[in-house]
Amino acid sequence: MRIFALLAAFLAAMAMSTPTFADGHLKIVDEPLELTVHMHHKRYPAYDENWPVEQEARRLTNIHLKNATIGSNTTNSGEAMNLLLASGSIPDIVGTSRIKDVVNQYGPQGAFMPLNDLIDEHAPHITAFFEKFPDIKSAMTAADGNIYYIPYLPDGKYGRAYFIRHDWLDKLGLEVPQSVDEVKSVLEAFRDQDPNGNGQQDEVPYFARQWEELIRLVTLWDGRSSGSDTYHDFYVDNGTIRHPYAGEGYREGIKNLAQWYAEGLIDPEVFTRGSSAREYLLSENLGGMTHDWFASTSGYNTTLQGKIDGFVFKAFAPPASISGARIEEHRRIPVKPDGWAIGGANSHPVETIKYFDFWFSPEGRNVVNFGVEGVHWEMQDGKAIFTDVILGSGRPVNSQLYEIGAQLHARGYYQDYGYEIQWSNSYALEGIALYDEGDYLIDQFLGVAFNEEEQAVYDKHWTSVRTYMLERQQVWILGGGDVEAEWDDYLADLDKMGLNKVLEAMQSAYNRQYGS
Repeated sequence: MRIFALLAAFLAAMAMSTPTFADGHLKIVDEPLELTVHMHHKRYPAYDENWPVEQEARRLTNIHLKNATIGSNTTNSGEAMNLLLASGSIPDIVGTSRIKDVVNQYGPQGAFMPLNDLIDEHAPHITAFFEKFPDIKSAMTAADGNIYYIPYLPDGKYGRAYFIRHDWLDKLGLEVPQSVDEVKSVLEAFRDQDPNGNGQQDEVPYFARQWEELIRLVTLWDGRSSGSDTYHDFYVDNGTIRHPYAGEGYREGIKNLAQWYAEGLIDPEVFTRGSSAREYLLSENLGGMTHDWFASTSGYNTTLQGKIDGFVFKAFAPPASISGARIEEHRRIPVKPDGWAIGGANSHPVETIKYFDFWFSPEGRNVVNFGVEGVHWEMQDGKAIFTDVILGSGRPVNSQLYEIGAQLHARGYYQDYGYEIQWSNSYALEGIALYDEGDYLIDQFLGVAFNEEEQAVYDKHWTSVRTYMLERQQVWILGGGDVEAEWDDYLADLDKMGLNKVLEAMQSAYNRQYGS
């Protein structure tokens, strides 16, 4: 019953009033207005004027975006942005991954417009959002007090969870592991006792699509792997900025993960197998446990139960750490560094901010989240409900939405979690209810905005520090070094390379942005 109650709560939360408006009430200009746009994301390296969502937005607003993307031949948004900046010609609108740092650096120089007054005077829906979520407004604000971009704003709390093969547990007479020691015992059983029944010792006890989800396991030894939904990020400890890869719990975690790897409890190809790991290892009846997204991972129960006898891959509660703490480090962060901004030479800033505001209106939010009404979704009892065009195709819903121009992360918009709950099966809902009941989520670091001096310190030191951290991390896990023996030298190296200077700059920015 709790699952259905949770679903009802989500659907109620996504419900919105649908007042009757005169046709054309969303039009921003009487005559079509063309604005140029650079839009780059690894999933869509150029803006497409033919996306159905874009055609619908044109019809409703009379704003016509024209593609001016530079660097569409690369999937690296950073490279594309560098090319754009080097061109010396900034389009009317710039949307890309990790735009926050770019606009905060170059906005004060005039490359991008400050949006504060434009929002206050011409963007009532964005203003209402800021009033409801003031911390998000703080997180978006640059060091000079200006806002230079409108971000992609995820909705919902839950992202990834621990998953385990329940059918393997049942076959071996095991219970769902409740502690780090029990996790190890279960993984050993998966390795040794042939749960897939093929007479070979070919099971992969723990696997991960992203190798960083192996590092996430340091939380079982009271370490941290990140402070946000971005891998390797800083975190906040009672108001103090720290980095997880310099903590004692991290050291203990890496030591144990190296042992687990050496004992064959972790996929030997965890650093190289890549994004196909989940599909291959589950489909071949080889994978036992992972940490991955609720909806997409639960979906394998639907696709594989007819192919693998008894297949059940369910979420389970975070195991207790060595101190007894149960935490889920990953959650959906409420504000991303992705989104879009207004170019400094844009001659129609009022119309552009009104266009940005359209995507925060009830109608625009439905379009950006679900697609075109009457084609991709229908309104039922005040809620946008996908049609069979989306739900009946058998293809991943999020992939279909990207293809029509919906749910694009290089656009500033407020996501509606109702889009995902509709294609989350009962296994996903059961897992979400389990995590909701246990209250395992921890707070996230929303990022900082540097001033020029802080940015210089960060730019000078951070890239080399981060590279060194990741190099040592993999060397230790793969058995090429001894984290215990090398730890003091490692910390000394980090200090020499400037980690503590970076932390000081981060702390200064954090205190200014959020209050000391």
